[in-house]
Amino acid sequence: MKNRIGVYICHCGSNISDYVDVEHVRELAEKVEGVILAKTTMFACADSTQKEMIEDIKSEKLDALVVASCSPKLHLETFRNVALRAGLNPFNYIQVNIREQVSWAHSDKPQEATIKALKLVYASIATVKHSKALKPIKIPSVNTVVVVGAGVAGMRAAIDLADMGSYVYIIEKEHFVGGRVSQWDNLFTTGETGREVISNIYNKIMAYENIKLFTGAQIVSKAGSVGDFNIKVEIKPRYFKPGAKVDPDKLEEVIQACPVEVEDDFNFNLTKRKAIYRNYPSEFPEIPAIDADHCTKCGICEEKCNDVDFSMKAETIEINAGAVLVSTGFDPYEPNKGEFGYAENDFVISLQQMKRLIELSPGELVFKDRKIKKIAYIYCVGSRQSEGPNKYCSRYCCTSAIYTALLLKEKYQGIKNIHLNRGIRTYGKQELLYNEASEKGDVFLQFDEGTPPKVSAENGQIKIKAEDILTAGREIEFSVDLVVLVTGMVPRKDNSIANIFKVPIGRDKFFNEIHPKLRPVETVIDGILISGACQGPKNIPESTNSALSAAAKANTLISKGDIEIEPKLAEIDEASCEWCDKCQVVCPYNAILKKDVNGKMVAEVNKANCKGCGMCLPVCESNSIQLIGYTDIEIESFIDTLAMD
Repeated sequence: MKNRIGVYICHCGSNISDYVDVEHVRELAEKVEGVILAKTTMFACADSTQKEMIEDIKSEKLDALVVASCSPKLHLETFRNVALRAGLNPFNYIQVNIREQVSWAHSDKPQEATIKALKLVYASIATVKHSKALKPIKIPSVNTVVVVGAGVAGMRAAIDLADMGSYVYIIEKEHFVGGRVSQWDNLFTTGETGREVISNIYNKIMAYENIKLFTGAQIVSKAGSVGDFNIKVEIKPRYFKPGAKVDPDKLEEVIQACPVEVEDDFNFNLTKRKAIYRNYPSEFPEIPAIDADHCTKCGICEEKCNDVDFSMKAETIEINAGAVLVSTGFDPYEPNKGEFGYAENDFVISLQQMKRLIELSPGELVFKDRKIKKIAYIYCVGSRQSEGPNKYCSRYCCTSAIYTALLLKEKYQGIKNIHLNRGIRTYGKQELLYNEASEKGDVFLQFDEGTPPKVSAENGQIKIKAEDILTAGREIEFSVDLVVLVTGMVPRKDNSIANIFKVPIGRDKFFNEIHPKLRPVETVIDGILISGACQGPKNIPESTNSALSAAAKANTLISKGDIEIEPKLAEIDEASCEWCDKCQVVCPYNAILKKDVNGKMVAEVNKANCKGCGMCLPVCESNSIQLIGYTDIEIESFIDTLAMD
């Protein structure tokens, strides 16, 4: 039991001391048996205070440390490092949160806040007396990363990882790389085309010997844990011989001969494509593919092209990796039928369709045989819903809509744009686009969520009625040639990756990081990182930045050859354990295994998988499981002390 304990109470400037009498807490803490010294400090995390703590630990021969300050999420590692530098085991240290949990939560009752702070300090002292000196657990690691998704974020992360010396496998579900960016022509605000961006990144990837790209590939299972994941990947054939270089004219002839037509999702169903396809120069690799889901295998293409090979079969490969970086991107929101006339009126389309329509209309803007001159944009369709699944703002949509409107004016003569919005959010330098659109005559009308614009069809024309906040709620009615619904980002419909890797999902249904500021690309599953728009709405620079952050984190984690993990894990008492499988059933991390010990079946903890969550403890009827760092005696000491008057 520890009997030389140091206690430090932080003012946190005035964040704590304005509501908690820190000096009173110090005076009483000093009187607790086993406490050798108790001090207050203006900022416990300051370098000067850390040096003072180190000197105190050494001079007073402290064997445990309690710091009452802010959340451990902010400075747990700070004070663990203080202990290490002073020669004290870092797991003989406890941080008490008296800022978020006390002073901020009870700022209206300072006297009660002081009592609560004192009780938490007392309880932590009682707990740290029973703390044990622990050592971090080291497990071997493979310096290989699997990147899931070959969009901008995934491919950029792969390049950065390769530069840092990791071997990288890129797994792309589609037969072509590039994700959503490959579908766009001009991009704000650089004016580059999606084709240029993707071709540049793809060509760089092809130059790396330590990057292996698989397209038409899907992860089907995952085993193992951080440092040693075993991942099975199924690769679908594209039915073209590897390395095939089909003459463009010959390919066009083969495509035209194909009797099967399907909706072209690259153009958001504005057009149709054949079952054999590579319709767009922005698609890489530059080898055509055959859509196995729709191909009838009539044999026409095989007769006309020697590179077509229907004997190709799907294959499964296994990859051993130290970490996985998930960059699966997003789906554009698909408006419901009847939402502002969508899917009921031919001349109501989404912003994504509008962007493809520009690419498909080189001369003049014509849609369904109608010349388009006057366009209305309705913003926040499927976003910022007080009642509905998408309460968030996708952030990029306003800028994208305004930039598209400017492109239309630049490319076609006589275009008039009317923007019906709920407040424009062109953040950063993109505000210049909003100014430019205003100067060029675009009209901006603002509506309230409760009174959205009404879209109707009359005599072949589209009529719109809107109550404009900017003119004190005046109802404005006008007709247009085309309505464009400005939609945001939603999570991918295919959720198989989340199920395979146990990636947590947030309230917005995007993948969830541990902390948006402190650990923005890590998940609660060690070795599984996320980046790009699979986390939430992001533009290209933001996606790229998160990808580089995830790449750096992955490399830091696995490049040393071994990984240190937290020793506060579940521990099994094999003598009392009678295998009942209840702990295995409730474990969310697959960390409980079954093993034979001299003919007796008992539970075993996979240390690499265990997160120390404690889910297994309450279901163990024989009480054979203890959580290191939160043992029964430590928790009971904490509770007993809190319960004392």
